[in-house]
Amino acid sequence: MVAERVDAFFPVASVILSTDRERIIQLAAKHRLPAIYDWREQVEAGGLMAYGGTLSGFTRRAAAYVDRVLKGTNPADLPVERATAFELAINLNTAKTLGLTMPSSLLLRADHVIQ
Repeated sequence: MVAERVDAFFPVASVILSTDRERIIQLAAKHRLPAIYDWREQVEAGGLMAYGGTLSGFTRRAAAYVDRVLKGTNPADLPVERATAFELAINLNTAKTLGLTMPSSLLLRADHVIQ
């Protein structure tokens, strides 16, 4: 993957990550790289773990913004919003494949654990 070995990586949410999600997850597994993603759905697809807002929450907020703009609100008048709810998802199958043991304290905090 690279000339120098990295210990882990955090792919930031983007259009590229969304469209090539499976490929990125496969490359991480192939090169035995632990990765922390933004969305639970990436963990369900085989990623190691994710911590971030919910995808459904973000899409609801985006729909609300579009609704306000279509009803005449100037987009410049809309406030910047941040996620208020976060979830932690862990894929134990991927952890095992990578030779990692997840601490029980982390598993207890997880909202979603894939066995």
